[in-house]
Amino acid sequence: MSGAVPAPKVVPPKLNPVRVPIPETPPAQRVQDFGEILHPYPLKDAVLEAKRCIQCRRPWCVEACPISQDCREYIRLVAEEKYDESAVVTLRENPLATTLCKVCYHYCEDACVVKKKGVPIAIRHLKRVSLEEGRSDLVYVPRAPRNQRVAIVGAGPAGLMAAWELGVRGYSVSVFEQEELLGGLIRTIPNYRIRGEDLQEDLDRFRGLDVTFVPAHRIGAETRPKDLLARGYRAVLLTIGTSTHRSLHVPGEELPGVLPALGLLRKVHRGIPVEVGRRIVVIGGGDVAMDAVRSCVRLSPGGEVTLVYRRTREEMPADPEELHGAEEEGIHFRFQLSPVRVAGSERVEGLVVVRMEPGPPAASGRASLRPVPGSEETIPCDTVVVAVGQKADLSGLDEGLDLRESAGGWVEGKGEGYATAVPGIFAAGGKSVVYAMAAGTKAAEAIDRYLRGLEGQVPGPRPDPFGKDSSFALPAGYTKPLWNAEPRS
Repeated sequence: MSGAVPAPKVVPPKLNPVRVPIPETPPAQRVQDFGEILHPYPLKDAVLEAKRCIQCRRPWCVEACPISQDCREYIRLVAEEKYDESAVVTLRENPLATTLCKVCYHYCEDACVVKKKGVPIAIRHLKRVSLEEGRSDLVYVPRAPRNQRVAIVGAGPAGLMAAWELGVRGYSVSVFEQEELLGGLIRTIPNYRIRGEDLQEDLDRFRGLDVTFVPAHRIGAETRPKDLLARGYRAVLLTIGTSTHRSLHVPGEELPGVLPALGLLRKVHRGIPVEVGRRIVVIGGGDVAMDAVRSCVRLSPGGEVTLVYRRTREEMPADPEELHGAEEEGIHFRFQLSPVRVAGSERVEGLVVVRMEPGPPAASGRASLRPVPGSEETIPCDTVVVAVGQKADLSGLDEGLDLRESAGGWVEGKGEGYATAVPGIFAAGGKSVVYAMAAGTKAAEAIDRYLRGLEGQVPGPRPDPFGKDSSFALPAGYTKPLWNAEPRS
């Protein structure tokens, strides 16, 4: 009989369904200004929350992340109080980590196994712990210079991610941005969610890369994308985002007191005074509408703020966390109403709406909407904020690119890796900050393949951005992405 000692039985960690509460400013206090709502975990609480993670063999959280952030690993390191190592893991795949720990819609948490029994791990908030407690003032370094120039048009999340991806691979990158501030639509997110200096922290880590930012320079005004190829850039990536708002196309929209949400939010983010009235109606149901309606509560203390959306509460595309926060702040919601006209003579006096009901399924499979006869009513107001969607500004772009406009309004190339019909020009974007980053990664990888292919070279994975002798690899147990790329319909 063998005297071998049997291996000890591995006991999986016990699942704790209760989340450690995230410190938060109470609603009555937070509506008084644009100060941050969510605050960092105290270290003791952060460790307790990280220890709730059961470290799944298959990292569902990573598979749900559009940029494949290894959140399982940085959570493990926080649980072990190894904050410097956790910061490195966080920044290894995510150059906009300080931004994302404030504004990401944490798709990882939706996939968290703990959610089946209770509240998922506070993955996004533990990312913040990694950066604020660990050494996060790191600098990215490139591999050997490729001696090839790439131009990126647009410094939003897709453009910034692509610039990082290409810069780490050794390319010389110029990023042209039409606004004075970098960040694209990140610069429309109110300061109660993210401060301007948060994005700057991320950009400071780019300083070791051969990446040049050219703000206040609009491509398409005097220089077209094809001109950039003629000027020596080997490839061009268009990440122009959705910088213009969609109109209501109803009578009275030109009246004083009707404001586009994007313009209002840009001013709010920059601290520029915005004049709104005492009875405000915001039209829309997406994330921009949420930012607008919650900003209006702060811009009009004691005022009456209402959000009007044409479908039901369950059909709102906005992040549920934002919707819950808006409800806590006293915002009124009117569902299944659609604007008919803006009432008033010299300025806004009200919004005329009609009740909507579901109709036959549309081509997308979603129910169409039809107005209910005789259901018109007027909502008295002195300010109307329009947040019914955004679209890309295509003025000045070359003809023949054969771009497609996504359902969300951004443009992308129809070819593999977002290639356009013009060799060397690519176009990409995404529906949220992290989805745009994923699109930027995919486009940058395609550019690397394209340029190496011209020289008969074989492309490889992303090098380690901190100069180590390694390259990007998905964590153990990873099988396939749950998010399954952006829908292209």
